[in-house]
Amino acid sequence: MSEDGVKRSADSAGIPAPPHPERRREPLPWHSPKPVEEDPGAADRIQAILKSRAYREADEDIDFLRRSETRGVRLQLDYLKAEVLLEEAGIEHTVVVFGGTRIREPAAAQRAVSSLEKACVADPGNAELRRRLEIARRILAKSRYYEIAREFGRIVGAAGSDGPHRRVVVMTGGGPGIMEAANRGSYDIGAESIGLNITLPESQYPNPYVSPGLCFRFHYFANRKLHFMLRARALVAFPGGFGTLDEIFEILTLVQTRKIMPVPIVLVGEAYWRKVIDFEFLAEEGTIDPEDRELFWFAETADEIWSGILRWYEAAGRPLFPASAAQET
Repeated sequence: MSEDGVKRSADSAGIPAPPHPERRREPLPWHSPKPVEEDPGAADRIQAILKSRAYREADEDIDFLRRSETRGVRLQLDYLKAEVLLEEAGIEHTVVVFGGTRIREPAAAQRAVSSLEKACVADPGNAELRRRLEIARRILAKSRYYEIAREFGRIVGAAGSDGPHRRVVVMTGGGPGIMEAANRGSYDIGAESIGLNITLPESQYPNPYVSPGLCFRFHYFANRKLHFMLRARALVAFPGGFGTLDEIFEILTLVQTRKIMPVPIVLVGEAYWRKVIDFEFLAEEGTIDPEDRELFWFAETADEIWSGILRWYEAAGRPLFPASAAQET
């Protein structure tokens, strides 16, 4: 039936036709600015009002949102965006992988050593070059952990795929080094993985193996740390520096105090970690209890990491892969 037909039907029944959801037949007084003939200066003043920061809607006013008074709102949004998108993506459980950003894949580490070796030959008296070469050689020795993390990413990616459901996915900080390796392993087999980047003063890039729709950038470290833990079914730490140590001690403290339900905590590379942290000394000094030493264990290979996690859950009497609501329906 035509629009006129609808109007006639409505009129004949004494019921008015529904109004258009956006347009009016007659404009309201504020639909047009004050006429120039009534006040020649009105147009300029109206433009000044429209351009003023006060007139911007709050959610479009970046300067306002960045004020100290709106930090609470920013914290909420910083948390909420990732939470909503992870839920939409069906992500329920993760295996979190930490590790050093400087531990590169073996080929890249070897190139760095070769370049420095040539530089030292050209300038044999340069002590700084020799120091850098020794460090590069140690990084090359640790590049095997890149391959272990990559293999572990493959294992988790394969184990976590269950038809349309993602039972568990790798989650990292989204940066280079060990984080790249873990994301890359999942990428190798076509599995999705997550990266949680953080905004820093200097520009940075996420590693290219994080799934595009699952790479998030946080402003606040606190929200990033929260998302590391919310869905974590296990935490695996490879050799690393300040950032890795920060995450390890925070997680150990949360489990020690039972602020969170215990989860498997695996430190990869026993020789490295025993040199970095003397856990036995802490227990002997009485600053931790002997049972706190049992909150984690060491592993050396991807298979050892994974099999240890599975045995931990078996001993705990609960499944690594809890049935999701989607799987139960």
